[in-house]
Amino acid sequence: MATNSVKLLGVWASLYVNRVEIALKIKSIEYEFIQENVLNKSELLLKSNPVYKKIPVLFHDEKPICESLVILQYIDEAWLNGPSILPSDPYDHAIARFWAAYIDEKWYPLVAEYRNTEGKEAKAAVVEKMSEGNLLLEEAFMKISKGKSYFGGDSIGYVDIVLGSLLGWVKAIEIMDEMKILDETKTPSLAEWAERFCSDNVVKDIIPQPERLVGIYRKYLEMKEATSS
Repeated sequence: MATNSVKLLGVWASLYVNRVEIALKIKSIEYEFIQENVLNKSELLLKSNPVYKKIPVLFHDEKPICESLVILQYIDEAWLNGPSILPSDPYDHAIARFWAAYIDEKWYPLVAEYRNTEGKEAKAAVVEKMSEGNLLLEEAFMKISKGKSYFGGDSIGYVDIVLGSLLGWVKAIEIMDEMKILDETKTPSLAEWAERFCSDNVVKDIIPQPERLVGIYRKYLEMKEATSS
């Protein structure tokens, strides 16, 4: 696929952009990466995603596709020559979409809630909710993977991309707060999956190093504090 027919608008530190990068790599699609300034949104972003005004935006033959989960499905359907991202079986396909929605709508918001919560007891309550969610994901992994390496089976699939894209930021939060979100003593299969995912050749050069994300986040907090004062 010629580079000029596929373009991706985003930033390297965005987990939602990382999802699209992983899918494009799985399909061996060449593309042009257009760097966006999220603090001063470009006319290209505002024009191509006027509803949400957010990255990522994928351009295929100059046509914009928005929202990371929608883009993943589009890539899987538009390029049939590479490995499948979503299961072909209708039931498995539905289950994968169910858990992807759970991760984005229920699980990851708890991680963000934890960062914004103040007070030891309040944080502990959020951690308990995250632990409950982790157990659900552990059970889902064992059921969906059917004893194989990934949610997608022998290779990275839709749910792997959706959950795996969060791992850089999850590990960054673990470093900053000296705590464990994915605890191998409580969810061993999920913890092993996370290490396996981050080491996979498809993703290891895409998921940002957590130490680099810690630096980015601390700079953001400094800017936020300076602005408020």
